[in-house]
Amino acid sequence: MKSFLIRRLLAFWVAFALFGTPSVPLSAQCPMCKMSAESNLKNGGAAGRGLNTGILYLLAMPYILVPSLFFLWWRNRRRAERFEQDQALRDVLEDTAVSLPPK
Repeated sequence: MKSFLIRRLLAFWVAFALFGTPSVPLSAQCPMCKMSAESNLKNGGAAGRGLNTGILYLLAMPYILVPSLFFLWWRNRRRAERFEQDQALRDVLEDTAVSLPPK
């Protein structure tokens, strides 16, 4: 029951964050950067390509970071589960171990 409630609250907050916040139209670049990049491209420069490469770099970082963090969490969680299973098996084996009489 508790996990169900937590999931519902989490879904509500995610929906609120996505749909409840007002969207404000933003320009992609500041006017000075845009003007500088356009004039550089007109004069045969490569600053516009560098600006686009920087934007793509910034865009790629969250797509690399989030799966990496998920993988690390998943791997550590799997290790913890294996450790708990091994510990439970050791406990069972210790409880059921029968000592043999000496010869």
